[in-house]
Formats: sequence, C-alpha cells, structure tokens
Amino acid sequence: MRVLWNCAWSLALACCASTAWAETVLDRVRAGGALVIAHRESSVPFSYVDAQTGKPVGYALDLCLRLAEVVRRKTGMKDMPVQFLQVTPANRIDMIEQGKADLECGSTTNNAERRQKVAFTIPHFITGARLLVKATSPIDRMDDLMGRKLVSTKGTTPLNAAQQANRERLMGITIVEAPDHARALEMVEQGEADAFAMDDVLLYGLAAGRPDPRALKVVGRFLTTEALAIMLPKNDPEFKKLVDEEMRRLIASREIYSIYDRWFAQPIAPHGTVLNLPVSYLLRDFWKYPTDQVPF
Repeated sequence: MRVLWNCAWSLALACCASTAWAETVLDRVRAGGALVIAHRESSVPFSYVDAQTGKPVGYALDLCLRLAEVVRRKTGMKDMPVQFLQVTPANRIDMIEQGKADLECGSTTNNAERRQKVAFTIPHFITGARLLVKATSPIDRMDDLMGRKLVSTKGTTPLNAAQQANRERLMGITIVEAPDHARALEMVEQGEADAFAMDDVLLYGLAAGRPDPRALKVVGRFLTTEALAIMLPKNDPEFKKLVDEEMRRLIASREIYSIYDRWFAQPIAPHGTVLNLPVSYLLRDFWKYPTDQVPF
C-alpha cells in the first residue's frame, strides 16, 4: 500500500513540475504557441492604435517587436506567430498576471506595488505626472485646482498621486476617474473637468494628436517621478533574463536611441506631428548602468 502511495505521490509531483514548466513563455513558444503582445489604444507615442491603419504602433511596441525577434531566435521557431491584445490601464496588469499576454508594451510605471504581481524589464522612459488644461485656463499648478474638478485615468499612478495630495493637503478637489486617456482628454476639452493629471509625455502626445493642439497646454510641477517599463510575467526567470539581456544590448549598442528618435523627434502617425522631446538627462544617466531596479 505504501509503495502504491509513493508511486502516486511521485507521479503527482512529476505532473505538477511538468505543468509549471509548460506554463513558461519560451516553452509554450517552443511547442508552437504564439507570443502575445499587449498594447494600448491611446498611449501616444508609446503604444496606440493608428487611426489610419487600425494597427498598434509606438515606441514601446517597436521595442517589443525587437524582443519578439530574440524569442524567435532563442526558441528556433522562425515562424513564431505574434498576437496583439489591446488592454486598458485598468486591466493591463491582470492580463499579464493571468497569462493572457506575455509582454505589455505601453506606458506602465514600474513600482513596488505592481512588482508584487508582475515583473518589469529595464525602463525605456522616465517621466512624471503634470496637468493638461485648456490653453485659456488660469490653472498653472495643482494648488489652482482647489474647489475644481480633476480627472485622471483609472488604475494609474498619477491618479493615486492626485488623490493622496488632495487628502493630505485638504484641497477640496473633486477627482473623477476616466476609463482611458482619450476619455479624460475629452472631459477637459468639453469642460467636464478643469484638468487632466497624467504623465507629461502622454499629455504632450495626446494634445499633439488633436485637430488644434494649441488649444491645450501642459502645466505644473511634477506630481510624481516614474520609470516606464515593459511588463512581463513575474515567475518566469528564463524569459525575463532573455528580455533583460536584449534591452541591455539595445542600450549598450545605442540602437534604442534611433528607436526613440523615430517616435519623439520625427513625424508620427496619424497627423505627422513631431513631439520634439529629446532623451532626458535622467534617462541618459539611468541607461549608463541599465537595470530593472528603480529608485522611484
């Protein structure tokens, strides 16, 4: 009886080990599966849907396509399919945590709270949250919003920062959550909110895509300092090592600078707007010793 029990226990352990291994990204690809890249709808210029083609494009997406090529070479699966999955600020972490996407290529901040659920590779951008208002607005800083209405996107760090500042400083701001960046922008344009709090680079990108970009302006000091990075599964060390090594190679070879310039220094879809945002000194310094460990 004891022999039978030991055999059954050994088989169970083997089965569990096999299941855990089968769930890794590289093993699934080796078995003929697709690499799933999560993208955003309106995180310009990091990851967004080009209105003219209906396809996802952007700086972070270009980086993820480079990572996909490395996965192809590593696994030997030259015909590896790549699938795209559109996510929102509210569900992007869940999609990675639940294994529905392998890489989230957007504008997601690497912070301690999120690292409890997912992993991050080396940051591709460092930014901070500021305010988007109408060009005619008298608002110039957070304090000017006392008694007014502020919108931010659900599930984002700028929303949390604004809520915390409002509580601690007793500012009396009405803070509302928008389902995505596009809706938050519309609320400011339509007078439903006085300001939109979000990463400043995203605000510049969103404003640049409007029919009249001069009708909007970005104001205020940074509410946060944030390192944006590609998300990937938390408990898949082989996949993370491959991704981190390729990101380091892109930085060391300076290939990442040409990818950056394509989206921040040259005309981008859909209107051919140029953002004119050079690599910041913070990001240049961070890339001197590239790591997934962030101090922010």
